[in-house]
Parts: sequence; C-alpha cells; structure tokens
Amino acid sequence: MTLPDGLAAALARFARLGTVLVASDYDGVAAPIVADPAAAFPLPGTVAALEALAGLPGTTAALVSGRDRATLGRLSGAGDGVVTVGSHGAEWAEGFEGALTADLRELRSTVLAGLTAVAERFPGAAVEPKPLGAALHVRNVVDPSAGPVALEEARRGPAALPGVHATDGKAVLELTVLDASKGRALQTLRERTGAAAVLYLGDDVTDEKAFAVLTGTEDVSIKVGDGATAARFRVDGPADARAVFEELLALRRG
Repeated sequence: MTLPDGLAAALARFARLGTVLVASDYDGVAAPIVADPAAAFPLPGTVAALEALAGLPGTTAALVSGRDRATLGRLSGAGDGVVTVGSHGAEWAEGFEGALTADLRELRSTVLAGLTAVAERFPGAAVEPKPLGAALHVRNVVDPSAGPVALEEARRGPAALPGVHATDGKAVLELTVLDASKGRALQTLRERTGAAAVLYLGDDVTDEKAFAVLTGTEDVSIKVGDGATAARFRVDGPADARAVFEELLALRRG
C-alpha cells in the first residue's frame, strides 16, 4: 500500500516520540464488516501488528470498541499486552466507568424489550444485547428501505426514554444506560500512559468523538472508509489499516 499524502510523514514523526498510544476501533478497522456480527474476526496480521507494537518500549496499543469487552476479547484474540476497552469506552478491565444500580439494570431491561419489539416488526433486523443496553442492527433487513424506518421507530420509542443514551452507527442504533464515548476513553488512556501523542483509526460515526479529542500537533487521526469526518487522514479499508500498523511497527523498531 502507498500511504496517502502526508500520512507517511505523520507516522514518521509519531514513531520518533518517546511514549505513544496506538489505538483502533475493532469492527470495520481491525476486522472487516460482515453480515453476522458474531463472525467478525480480525484481518490476518492486524492484531499481530498491534501485539508487536505493544511489546515495544514506550508503546501502548489498544482496541476501543462498541462491543462488550468479553466479546471483543474473544473475537479479536488480542493478547494481554493489548488494552481492550468495550461498550464505547465505558467498560475497562477493572469494570464499568459508572455503577449499574438496580434502577439502571431495570432500564436496560426495558431498552432491550423495546428494541426487540421493534426488530420483530422488520424481518432481518436483529438485537444485540450488551452489558449497558442493546443495539438494533438493520444491515440484514429483508426490505432495505425498511431499515431506516426501523431505526426511526427505535429513536421514537426506547431511545426517547429518560436516562437512555443513543449512538448512531452504520445500519445500527445502540442504546445504553450509561453515557460514555470513545473520545473520553482515549483521553483516559492518554492520561494513564503519559503518551506524548495518540494515533487512532476508526470507521464509524461513533469514532468521530475520538477524532475530536486528537488535537495535539503530533496526534494522528485516520478515518477508514468513506463518509464525512474530522480525521486528518483517510484510508480505504481494513487492509490499509493493517498496513498503517505494520508501517508504524517498522518505523518504531527502526
């Protein structure tokens, strides 16, 4: 792969810094988007590159995903050296960012039931339960024109409940009972690691909150795929994302 104009130079500058954080979304970046979310496995070589980066001095590698942390670990196969943050930044190795009270657990059950009721009216729609809520997937809806209708029903229904936080993605609406963002997760990781700069790759609407906090001179934000973005750079797909990790690994080793 030939890196886009400016990205090669940005990676070279980033690689020379003493302490860095290399982070990435999972679906659509480390793993190609597939019809069955349970079969979204990483592109061969991508996680290996992240693990190798994590083994270098002054380098922290992380996967930050909307997936719950257990599923993220199982699908990615990432070793202990790679930090995994789930539930859009709310779920860490030490637990959730906020406490799940009895009221919040009841609200989560209401959200799950509401999304399930919507999905049942649209053949092909699916609900993915998550620790903090649930996601309505419409990528496989039999009638493609019905997908946006299902999402709008969910927005007017369970998404409108007090205390529910909605996050739009590609053919998906995720509802949670705790507010979290990938941007706040990156800020927390930066503080914990003392990183002089952060590199982050993401492909979805939820990743824009991560790009928004990468305001440092040496920070590197990379949008994977098409769509409007605040990222400084863009690559086409997961194979290009892997190439970025491998290029950075070679530079940092050098």
